[in-house]
Amino acid sequence: MLKKSSFKNQLENLVHLPENHTYLLAVSGGADSMVLAELFLYFDYKFEVAHINYKLRGKDSEADQKVVQDFCEKNHIRFHLYQVSEKDNKPENSIQLWARELRYNFFKQVQEKENLEFLVTAHHLNDQLETFIINLSKAAGINGLSGIPVNENKTLRPLLNFTKQEIYQFAKENNIEYREDLSNKKSDYLRNKIRLEIVPKLLETNEHFLENFKKSTSYLNQTKDFVQKQIEKTENRLTIFNKEHKILSKQGLNEESDFVKFEILKKYGFNQEEEIPKIFRAENGSSFFSKDYQLIINREELIFINKNEEKESQTEVLLIENFNFSENQISINLKDTIENIEEINKNFEWDFDAEKIRFPLKLRKQKDGDEFYPSGFSGKKKVGKFFRDEKLSILARQKVWILTDNKDSVLGIIPYRQDRRNAKDEKTNKILKIFYEK
Repeated sequence: MLKKSSFKNQLENLVHLPENHTYLLAVSGGADSMVLAELFLYFDYKFEVAHINYKLRGKDSEADQKVVQDFCEKNHIRFHLYQVSEKDNKPENSIQLWARELRYNFFKQVQEKENLEFLVTAHHLNDQLETFIINLSKAAGINGLSGIPVNENKTLRPLLNFTKQEIYQFAKENNIEYREDLSNKKSDYLRNKIRLEIVPKLLETNEHFLENFKKSTSYLNQTKDFVQKQIEKTENRLTIFNKEHKILSKQGLNEESDFVKFEILKKYGFNQEEEIPKIFRAENGSSFFSKDYQLIINREELIFINKNEEKESQTEVLLIENFNFSENQISINLKDTIENIEEINKNFEWDFDAEKIRFPLKLRKQKDGDEFYPSGFSGKKKVGKFFRDEKLSILARQKVWILTDNKDSVLGIIPYRQDRRNAKDEKTNKILKIFYEK
């Protein structure tokens, strides 16, 4: 039964000392969100209110806004309003998805601007049941069937264990004004169809149906937590290296069940079931891309590179702008020039004829089409072929720096091979020495 004390217990289970935190309440004007607002007001929690007027139901939308706004004005609560306009590009289809994305973007903006720690929504047990049925129809796994999380990424749902009927009863007993959304009475959306046609028949089968469903959801969530711990143990066992990039054993992961493969790869954004077999059949050097990660097949390794972190690292360094020709030799130690050159762990020393070089010189990563004239060999060679001949792994190639002149011609591949065209010879008068020594 929803009582003030039971609500307080629920919130305290989600947040330690809730009176010490700040909240943004998503309030639509319906019974559930208005009850939520009244409960936060009763316990004097520090909160503000956000409301979206979608302009979808004419005067009803305006009346919803007025109920919420009047409540805030009466109780001196900060009210944040977003009114949908033509710039929001309301679609003809998938309105629910559009509306969800719009409101959560708005909530996030308000939280950041007002420095509000938690977002609180009024989802209840009936919402949980509807979500379970929707996910069941989509062949969802245990994560989907576990339902709406009660606490997820700073979003709290303290009414999730209470039924819609209990919320209505609480509103009646406490004279809480609210607006009924008449669009919920139409079966034009999947959720509404489930709410109006399927759920009532399920509730008829057992007077304790919702209470038993709540217990089942709790068991599913405990099972999910246990499974996730086992998945983490498996991933840790298969991890070869985890300092700069996550590297997993390809063979080891391939020996696991399809479920384990999916759960591990899903963490890196590879969540399309049909894509997973392709990863394990792919040739050495193949790459797969998710939103945030590049997955590289490197022999018996799966290398996960965070694309966002890679963008932040150095990709080009100005080495020397010009040569002081009043001196016979200038020496440059690369030890303190490149942030991660120490990982190559190989000393080298190259001498160039400074009068042949076109300044400034820079260091950069490999580009498609790079070629050079390696010292000790005749003719020229593609940099990519040089990497293959040296049997450098995909990951090692990405760490290699290329020394180039002002025309972007390759002067050397650090620390492996110097280009012979500008190397010092018996006629050299001015020497540019580039070396690396720990």
